[in-house]
Order: sequence, then C-alpha cells, then structure tokens
Amino acid sequence: MNIYDYGWNEHFEREWKDKATSDMIQGRIIADYGQMVRVITNDGEMCVNRPINAHDKDIQLAVGDWVALEYDFDIQLPYISFVLNRRTKFSRVAAGIEFKEQIVASNVDIVFLIQSLNRDFNMRRLERYLICAWDSGAMPVVVLTKSDICDDVADKIAIVYETAPGVDVHAISCLTGEGIEEIKKYLLRGKTIAFLGSSGVGKSTLANTLAGKGLFKTQAVRENDNRGRHTTTHREIVLLPQGGLILDTPGMRSLSPWEGEVGVDIMFGDIEELIAQCRFFDCSHGNEPGCAVREALDNGSLEIRRWNSWLKLQKELAYVESKKKGKQRLKEKEWGKKTSKFQREFHKGR
Repeated sequence: MNIYDYGWNEHFEREWKDKATSDMIQGRIIADYGQMVRVITNDGEMCVNRPINAHDKDIQLAVGDWVALEYDFDIQLPYISFVLNRRTKFSRVAAGIEFKEQIVASNVDIVFLIQSLNRDFNMRRLERYLICAWDSGAMPVVVLTKSDICDDVADKIAIVYETAPGVDVHAISCLTGEGIEEIKKYLLRGKTIAFLGSSGVGKSTLANTLAGKGLFKTQAVRENDNRGRHTTTHREIVLLPQGGLILDTPGMRSLSPWEGEVGVDIMFGDIEELIAQCRFFDCSHGNEPGCAVREALDNGSLEIRRWNSWLKLQKELAYVESKKKGKQRLKEKEWGKKTSKFQREFHKGR
C-alpha cells in the first residue's frame, strides 16, 4: 500500500511536516458511511468514528480529505486529530431544511460532469455543475453517456461546446465502448476524478467499465420517463488497477452553488461585460436608456434563455449570501453571550 497512489504529494507533505507529530500517521478518507468513515493509510484500511477532536468540532469531513490519525489507548481506537488543508473542494447548498454547506468531494483533480444523451440532457443543469466545478478548483470535463441511443450526437456535442467553451467534451457508450479509450487519458497515478451527475446517467456503469470489473452497483433507468434510480448510496474513492482514482457519488437532481464568484465569472463572463457597459451603474436592465444588456437581447447577440438563467442564479446566490450572513450574525451573538457570561462570573469571583 502506498499513499502516493492515493494522491499524497509534496503539497500535503509540506503541511504535514509543519503540523504533525511523530506518533501521527497520514490517511485519506475514501468512503463515508455517515457516523463512520473509511481511511486508507500506508498500513492499510481502517474505519474511524466520524467526530474529530474538540478543537476542530465544526469541521465537516469529506471523502477525499487527508487527515492525521492518532491512537487513543484508553478506548483502543484511532481518531482523527486534524484535517489537512484542502487543495480543491466541490460543495453545494445541502438539500433539506437546515441551511448549510455540503462538501461533495475534496482534493479532486478532475470532475467528470456526466449527462446522458437522453432526457437527462439539460444545459441549465450543466451550467450549475460547471460553476461548482470551477469554484472547486478542479478541472471540469463533460462526459455524455449512452451515445448508442442518440441519433444526433454531433449536434448535442456542439450545444455543449457553446455552453462550456474551452471544456473538453466526450461522448461515450459503455455498451459499445465508443469514446472509452479517449477518457482513459485522464487516469493517471495519484490523480482523483470525481463522477458527478443525476441518478441514472451511468456514473457507476462508467466506473465499472474503467475498472474492468463490477465495483459499484448499477440499475436500469425507468422506461416510462428515462429517470434514474439512486444506485450509489455513499461517496467512495476506488483505486483503479491501471492507476488513477475515481470517486463515485450519489445522483444529484438539484444543485445550488455554495460559492459562485469564480464559476459565474467564467460561465457568464459575457453578461458581466455587458452589464459593465450599461450607461448607469445601477441599471435594472429594463427600460433605461443606454442599457447594453437590453440592446444585446434585442439584437439577438444575447439569448433570452441565457439571460434568464443568469438572473435566476443571481437570485439564488444572493439568497445563499444572506443566509450565510445571518448564520454568522447568530454565531457572533452567541459568542457575545458567552463572553459576557464569562466576564460576569470572573468579576463576581474577584
């Protein structure tokens, strides 16, 4: 077992020398089971309880994290002492009632954004995935699966190139083998590729095809609507026989970016430039004179669908930012209460 095969490199080695002690060992989280995570080390795999030490209790562990492990002789179990700084982080607003960040994967080098060439083909959804991928720091690659059931593959590829200029796009079929050799070029020693996409697009099937064996469970999509069923139930990193690592993830139908500044600038840079050209800095892009956005919409150089997508995204990002500020204010208020209580008790005891 060699942790360099699992992505350990000089970047993590430098931080390790600064922070770790001689009784610690380095490991990478390769699977998440909720209350417990599986960690790979030079000595093999081990399961570790999810909570880490009290100093870092607010840190959210994620598959792909590099961690420092120590052994607790009292309970005869290893525990996570600290998490090394992440090189990349793919995250979104967590689904559910509670507003919080969900880290989907960390320390990923390449993100395969997977869509199938059936009813799942959706450019608005792909825009969201691209924004999150660019914000993560990883390199996005679009993979279009099930090319064997599509009659207009070339047209679909052209549409993707228009949506994501400069991003590599591959059309593949795990059934016929079309395009599989092309994407194998990304499988390099120590490099981690995350598979992201909706349920039923073929993430697990592709992972099994690249591995040459059945590593992950798969299910057929429903015939009546081409919708997928959730097959992958947890995130897991697998080392491929030929080198390289793949991280399979459960399907995501909704994706609201947790961050967005970098990704939006890349994805909608043309719209940002138009806004900067408006005569008035507070232009609402309605009926104001000298509105560059309205002019572009009128002459067709800016698609109304793309503009509406930008507007919707801006509303979501503004909402996320307001919720973040609200949580921060609440934390500061709680901290203020604790500080005041401490001061009262301190003065009372003098």
